[in-house]
Amino acid sequence: MNKADLILAVSEKTDYPKQDVELIVDEIFGTIEKKIIKNEEVKLANFGVFYKKSRLARKGTNPSTGEALVIPANNTVGFRPSKIIKAKLNK
Repeated sequence: MNKADLILAVSEKTDYPKQDVELIVDEIFGTIEKKIIKNEEVKLANFGVFYKKSRLARKGTNPSTGEALVIPANNTVGFRPSKIIKAKLNK
């Protein structure tokens, strides 16, 4: 599912126009993004937690040449699913 599919599914389920749903989805994603960038966790009850995750520098290998290289430290987004989601995944 991509963003357009999500917008369509919510629009069909709620009978809201796709344009309105798109504005809402964009605002939700934008708010989550801003909070993660500020190093704040975004906790969604019964779904999970989005958070900023730091990765240390590490050694890697260029798959084309086999040459060893160092992958620099960086930040990414982490996600911890709720217990409810985990339970549904393991049924």
